[in-house]
Amino acid sequence: MTRSLIVAPQWIGDAVMSQPLMAALSARGETLGVAALPWVSPVYRAMPEVAEVIDLPFAHGRLDFKARRALGQAWRGRFENAYVLPNSLKSALLPWFARIPRRVGYHGEGRWLLLNDRRVAPGEKRPPMVAFYRALAGDDTTATQAAADPVMHLPVERVAAVLQTHGLQAGAYWVLAPGAEYGPAKCWPAAHYADLARSLYADSGQPVVLLGSGKEAALAEDIARQAGAGCVVLAGKTSLDAAMALIAGARGLVSNDSGLMHVGAAFGLPQVAVFGSTSPEHTPPLNARAEVIWLKDELPLDCAPCFERVCPLGHTRCLTEIAPERVRRALWARVEAAAPQSSR
Repeated sequence: MTRSLIVAPQWIGDAVMSQPLMAALSARGETLGVAALPWVSPVYRAMPEVAEVIDLPFAHGRLDFKARRALGQAWRGRFENAYVLPNSLKSALLPWFARIPRRVGYHGEGRWLLLNDRRVAPGEKRPPMVAFYRALAGDDTTATQAAADPVMHLPVERVAAVLQTHGLQAGAYWVLAPGAEYGPAKCWPAAHYADLARSLYADSGQPVVLLGSGKEAALAEDIARQAGAGCVVLAGKTSLDAAMALIAGARGLVSNDSGLMHVGAAFGLPQVAVFGSTSPEHTPPLNARAEVIWLKDELPLDCAPCFERVCPLGHTRCLTEIAPERVRRALWARVEAAAPQSSR
């Protein structure tokens, strides 16, 4: 048995996109322990390939050198391999202090001494992230047989318990995730989300659940106020673990390019992903039931993708010109395509 430590990325979407790497390593017999910050660790608990998830006690954005050294030293002798997914210097400290014999990761931020199996990142500035992480497994024949797209699983009992808490029935509600941690240049307008929520409720008579972090609670409340009846605001009121269960049990999902978009994709949910300042060539929802709407070639927009947090031109046309009715039709098409023949 080969024991391997995975140092996880800090963002929900990146964590989801690392699942094919977990599958590849597990397929060739490595037993995986993932070291993750608490706000992404639920993602790895939804990956059956991961044997252990270790919640890291570090503060976001801080070096915490002494704490990393103490924790790494406590792990000596536990692992034979380490795979460091983030490109930062501090992320490579734990395997170094743990004296893990083989420490794999990409060149970056002065990590020459900390990593002893260093990989060269692709030449493109923003490579497809699933392939970027998956390449850390190397070219082992067994590993290449792992699924290409991220897949996650939650126990049926866990999903049912969360839905019962909120008075929801599986497959009988919609989820909207209107926020994006990166910034407003990734966010479809609140008024558009409200229009969509209103029409989905009118079409189906089924509630529309608004999910997101505490920072997005005010946005969700504003959307619900504009939409009128039918909205259930849970943004900022659930853990990530519960939010994942709510997504897994939903009939369909609409979101920006965000971490919850990737969660929906990994659960195979019918979904529509609205892209603006970012590119679906870099971080698409890898899901056969997903549709991406991006106006770069339709308008056309020479400025897209700008990858800015705030629109540098002040108009955000890449998002405002995506009509709610278009998103509604796309979502219904995905839902109907996914439905069994007998229920259509």
